[in-house]
Amino acid sequence: MKLFSLLFTGMLAFSSFTLATEADVATTNQDFLKPLIPHNAEYKVFYGSIELGKARYQLPASDNGYFNYRFDSDISLLMLSDVRNIKSEFQLIDGKLKPIRYLSERSGTGSDYSEQTAFAASQGVIHTIYKGEREKLDYEENIFDPLMVQLQFRMDMYSNPETLEYEMVKEKEFDDYKFRIIGKEQMILDSGTYQTVKIEVVRKSKKRQTLFWMAPALNYLPVRLTHFSKGSKQLDIKIDNYQIFNSEDNASAIPKAAAQTD
Repeated sequence: MKLFSLLFTGMLAFSSFTLATEADVATTNQDFLKPLIPHNAEYKVFYGSIELGKARYQLPASDNGYFNYRFDSDISLLMLSDVRNIKSEFQLIDGKLKPIRYLSERSGTGSDYSEQTAFAASQGVIHTIYKGEREKLDYEENIFDPLMVQLQFRMDMYSNPETLEYEMVKEKEFDDYKFRIIGKEQMILDSGTYQTVKIEVVRKSKKRQTLFWMAPALNYLPVRLTHFSKGSKQLDIKIDNYQIFNSEDNASAIPKAAAQTD
């Protein structure tokens, strides 16, 4: 559950901007912004062949340069349950995502807890609370929260990287994650057939392995994540349905001015 919420979730001043549709993005060669086009995606979560529940991501249209990304999951197995609601508020500045606020709430079997983080770039600090304990960290550039980092990951896939590495604030401290691109693979699921890029989480230990598949045709939306422990499949997450609101007459759009990079 913890791995799922991190990897698949489960990531300051900004001037006004003009809106652009997906067609505008294509003509200005700003394809890397397509993951910010408003969308919803719902997934089924399995433990082996047993369906545990569902998870959903929602990215509404940007409001005055601010984005709000949301993740919700409700998973249960027999008498065990895990419910998560995660929200991330961030901005797009010079082609990079900058975190503002992060809120994660967990309830179910065991202790309920929450995590809150405020990124005060102008003050040079990050205020975070995890399970009721406060911490103040020095602000760093290129820092993310565990939810909005997934969108930055998808944006970075447009540069055809071999590896990707990110630093985020998680559980009152900085945490680094590195990913390796394995190659292309066709993924056949109940929801459809997808041409994907296969990616692996880089770890020192060989006891755990996490793989996930992202579909370039869906703006690198993840379509599957599989986690193995000691060679045994522990968690399997598959896309069930999705909506990408990219029509020209739709309110969904991404900022053209904010997309300007070197």
